[in-house]
Amino acid sequence: MSKRLSLASRPARYLLSALVILALGGCQTTGIEDITGALGGKSEAASKADGKPDMDALRERYRAKPSDPNVALDYGKALRESGQSAQAVAVLEQAVLGHPRNKALLAGYGRALADNGNFQQAFDVLSRAHTPEDPDWRILSAQGAALDQLGRNEEAQQYYATALKIVPDEPQVLSNLGLSYVLQNNLAKAEQVLGRAHQRNQNDARIRANLALVLGLQGREAEAEILMKADLPPDQAAAKVAALRQLLAKKQQQRAEK
Repeated sequence: MSKRLSLASRPARYLLSALVILALGGCQTTGIEDITGALGGKSEAASKADGKPDMDALRERYRAKPSDPNVALDYGKALRESGQSAQAVAVLEQAVLGHPRNKALLAGYGRALADNGNFQQAFDVLSRAHTPEDPDWRILSAQGAALDQLGRNEEAQQYYATALKIVPDEPQVLSNLGLSYVLQNNLAKAEQVLGRAHQRNQNDARIRANLALVLGLQGREAEAEILMKADLPPDQAAAKVAALRQLLAKKQQQRAEK
């Protein structure tokens, strides 16, 4: 493997983990979609806002109707959003065993597997959650994100390209694609793609974090810090800038060690 592509292997997991800190300000959730927005759920913000009351209610609903696929899916999502990825895998795996053709369950199960670090299995399950005749751009993007975690960046980019044919300039997909280029150390291309994503959705903290990372990796730390501080309270801005500086310092150390 060439030096240009070496970032796609050993440092890839590190970069993805570091982006969680940048995007979420130290939140413990480490799901693949929290880094790249791979397959975002429509009610995640609301679920996290109320937290425990919703979880308690969902747990009781699941205990009362464990074979109901909709209940299992809602409970599995809540477990994922609270960082309980292993429990989410267990709940959704049981549900899929009872309803093996339920595409919504397969999508949720695939996401939970990715959260739990089972990226190849996640990719395989997500492949069953839609068909070539009726593709889902969110699942295509999630499959790409799983492939990126496996170091298969060029394959991942093909999935993002297919998703973008369905939803041109969709910020979530562009963000995933930009990060994929980061993992290949193609920083100029990453900046171009992430810049498009940021233009489409300037309020997405994950996209902003990814773009700031790319700017910082190119030595443009002042620009990166301005971007990280945008629309944030001073304490949060300071924390994210500190995380960015730490990441860039470690990246420089990695380069020095090569």
